[in-house]
Amino acid sequence: MEAVTDRKQSAMYNDFSIFLQRRFGVKVQKISVNGGFTCPNRDGTKAWHGCTYCNNAAFSPAYCGSEASISAQIDAGIRFFGHKYPDMHYLAYFQSYSNTYAPLDTLRRRYEEALANGKVLGLVIATRPDCISEATLDLLAGLAERCFVMVEYGVETTNDSTLQRINRGHTFAESRQAICSTVVRNIPVCAHLILGLPGESRSDILNHADAISQLPVTALKLHQLQIHTDTAMAAAYTANPASFHLLTVDEYIALVADFLARLRKDIYIERFVSQAPPEMVVAPKWGLKNHEFTALLTRELRRRR
Repeated sequence: MEAVTDRKQSAMYNDFSIFLQRRFGVKVQKISVNGGFTCPNRDGTKAWHGCTYCNNAAFSPAYCGSEASISAQIDAGIRFFGHKYPDMHYLAYFQSYSNTYAPLDTLRRRYEEALANGKVLGLVIATRPDCISEATLDLLAGLAERCFVMVEYGVETTNDSTLQRINRGHTFAESRQAICSTVVRNIPVCAHLILGLPGESRSDILNHADAISQLPVTALKLHQLQIHTDTAMAAAYTANPASFHLLTVDEYIALVADFLARLRKDIYIERFVSQAPPEMVVAPKWGLKNHEFTALLTRELRRRR
């Protein structure tokens, strides 16, 4: 479950909470939903074992199991937040795996089930750039005529060599095409990047900011490379830890500060770090919550002014 905070806009970056406040005028919370989808990197269409870093359980809330209906998952999320924020409204966040990877009729039914809850104001749909089609975009554009719709694309890196190394199964050109095809239908896009992937230099990572800035994205999610249990990357790290450079907190703060300096200023930042359950993190073990990291980053940004 992803909390959307009501932090004030920082003069140093454009906080996503401001986008939500401007768009809705009320407090809005994303509720993660497992729609029961899979991924072409797991079902044999492109590969069987997924991206080398991916363990879906590392970022999926406990209530968000595919055995529960979408309606039940949303009800559970509303109960979680409702006791503290009774006037909160919600966005159904289709988070697990590739949430446009199914026949159109299946997509329509699952999206409509989420929208049937009167407190749900719209959809945020996470997917891969190679799992979108003109027909799917037409479906989303139709929904966007009556509710909020945002698509979140897992870009992960702008380097094709890295995409191949992590078994991502698509190119950056496909990410660019998917983003542009979505935005032309007046559907806002959030891009997702992992900073610190194997083989990428500091210069490579900062170049991602330039490449993303040239795309018509509304928002951006960043997170540090974390090695999670039960992944191909965890096996590679265990076999040869010296082949990885995992960023320390201080290194990542400096990197993100430099990244923001090169990023287009109107892009909203939704997240800086990923926080998986501690028992699922092989390395690095920072022991920081998201808001604690943001406070440290804000201090560094202020120091640089």
